[in-house]
Amino acid sequence: MKRFFTITIALFTATVIYGQQFEEFVTNIEITDYPKAKIGADFVMQFQALDHHADTARLIPLGKGINLPTANFIINAALADGIEVNLTTYLSSRHHNEAWVKGGYLLVDRLPFFNSRALDKAMEFLTFKAGVMELNYGDAHFRRTDNGNAIRNPFVGNHIIDAFTTAPSLEILFRKSGILIMGAVTTGSLKPALVGYSAATTTYTPYNMVEEPGFYGKAGYDKQLTEHFRLRATISAYHVSKHHFGSLYYGDRTGSRFYLVMQRATNSSGDIDPTANAFTGNWGPGFTNKDNSLMANIFAKYKGIEFFGTYESIKGTSLSGAEFDFSQYAAEALYRFGKEENFFGGVRYNAAQNQTSSKINRLEVSAGWFITKNIVLKTEYVDQNYSDFAVYGGNAGFNGIMVESAISF
Repeated sequence: MKRFFTITIALFTATVIYGQQFEEFVTNIEITDYPKAKIGADFVMQFQALDHHADTARLIPLGKGINLPTANFIINAALADGIEVNLTTYLSSRHHNEAWVKGGYLLVDRLPFFNSRALDKAMEFLTFKAGVMELNYGDAHFRRTDNGNAIRNPFVGNHIIDAFTTAPSLEILFRKSGILIMGAVTTGSLKPALVGYSAATTTYTPYNMVEEPGFYGKAGYDKQLTEHFRLRATISAYHVSKHHFGSLYYGDRTGSRFYLVMQRATNSSGDIDPTANAFTGNWGPGFTNKDNSLMANIFAKYKGIEFFGTYESIKGTSLSGAEFDFSQYAAEALYRFGKEENFFGGVRYNAAQNQTSSKINRLEVSAGWFITKNIVLKTEYVDQNYSDFAVYGGNAGFNGIMVESAISF
């Protein structure tokens, strides 16, 4: 008899519960008929009321209103016991208004088809993940807004220097008694290519993946030490010795959360295009040739009190060969309260600088309400300041109010 593919609409509880989620597991639900799929989506709408200023630059005037809503579409399917596949599509984003695929991956934490007791024992502690996917570098990406998925971020903005990219990768993760160790290999680029062309020199350059691989890893400890206290501390490293298009710090293809801030006026229609100016408010090395990065994170939660900290060192060379040296730290404190901790208030301070002594700092003060586990409403005050940026002068920045509503299921 012909077998039909069964589609089940289900909640993605791993990404929408109040508690902080990190590396995922395959869903441990008994399934009698494979494949079994579940469909989810993320939606975000923003109201922006920000002002900006600069000493030596003429900036475009900013109004107050609703930004383009963003959305994601997710398909997650159980293919066999312990094996799942995920596909995420950006339906609408600031950088691309049309629908396009973020990436997909295969997640494996059981191998029942080998009928091996030794393998079954090993897989009690191992998880394999492979695909064109979000790299598990550092822990900050677990708390960032990913286009329409803003329900896990207690603030509106992501980090000033945003370590996020999708790329072909293979990750092997070991977890036992709170200890976690992960090693991975990647192509290091969100845009796979076999050959490049330079119009300036009219030359073609072949790209060979085996000549420019990237390696990254993570080690840490994550455990619920008591009924009320959870502690997680990790350190992550990323290394690429040579690449034609390294994208770890320029791999977000959706855009920043603060629209058109610090945008200079050049008397062009492009000045006011959110798509053409998709990363306003962000900073970083851009696409890289060499990249040696390090990120340390700590997460602690005692009852309703939550802390998350990040320190990051970013060194390497740009595509032109110029050396860069960035550093960044961020600290956020949050208090969750209510019968189910469905209300929260918090503050985040984020600062970044590079080898030229240019600096950016940002303060975000946020408050929010989980109307249900799948719906959150949050508002924040943000104040970002620039120091020693020749393009802006000695005194520049933006500040104001953001209101954001998010739905994920």
